[in-house]
Amino acid sequence: MSKAAPAKKPVAAAPPPGCTLDINDPQVQSAAIRIQASYRGHRSRKELREKGPPRVLEPLKDVVLIEGSAAKLTCRISAFPDPFIRWSKDGKELRDGPKYRYVFEDPDVVALVVRDGELADLGQYSINVTNPFGQCSDSARILVEVPAKIQKGPDNTKARKGATVTLTAEILGEPAPDVGWTKDGEDIEEDDRVFFEIGSTTTTLTIRRATPQDSGKYEVYVENSLGMDQSFARVDVA
Repeated sequence: MSKAAPAKKPVAAAPPPGCTLDINDPQVQSAAIRIQASYRGHRSRKELREKGPPRVLEPLKDVVLIEGSAAKLTCRISAFPDPFIRWSKDGKELRDGPKYRYVFEDPDVVALVVRDGELADLGQYSINVTNPFGQCSDSARILVEVPAKIQKGPDNTKARKGATVTLTAEILGEPAPDVGWTKDGEDIEEDDRVFFEIGSTTTTLTIRRATPQDSGKYEVYVENSLGMDQSFARVDVA
């Protein structure tokens, strides 16, 4: 009785051309990274869709607004069901419109765009997020920078000898500008007779007991880190 011949081990068929993967291939590694990132993104979106009260994931940050430009306040939130968003400035609600634009960039990113910046936009801005499970809020400041300017210059003035002369200019600027006055191109040296005062929106030069020698060309100038401005007036004392 003869021995049976040993069974032959099956040989795996070679894969068709183009169907092999080399895990050391940079393109294969890059694709794997993209798949992992996509899965993480899907898991993250799923987590964001869990029902519950809104939460602030990335808070608002203070921003600087240059006069005439736009500023954007951005906040990242987690909320499901979809929340009701309300923006306010110094406690007063802001309506979505030409001046203030509500922006929804991603499922979890909301923003407020403030257009045509002006000094009046300076203040505390808040976001309130509400859904049936609760609410959350956050706030930040918009800081406004305005080049120094003279809104209205002093008027030419005629006065009698011995009278009191006042020259007033309306000024604007943020940061608050430096202010100065000159007469015929020379800085005015203040004393108890000739002096100037600086307020938040005006500056006034006062000349007491005016004499003909006070006649001349007066200049007021303002300057801050963003710009400067000047204006002139003529004073005649007789």
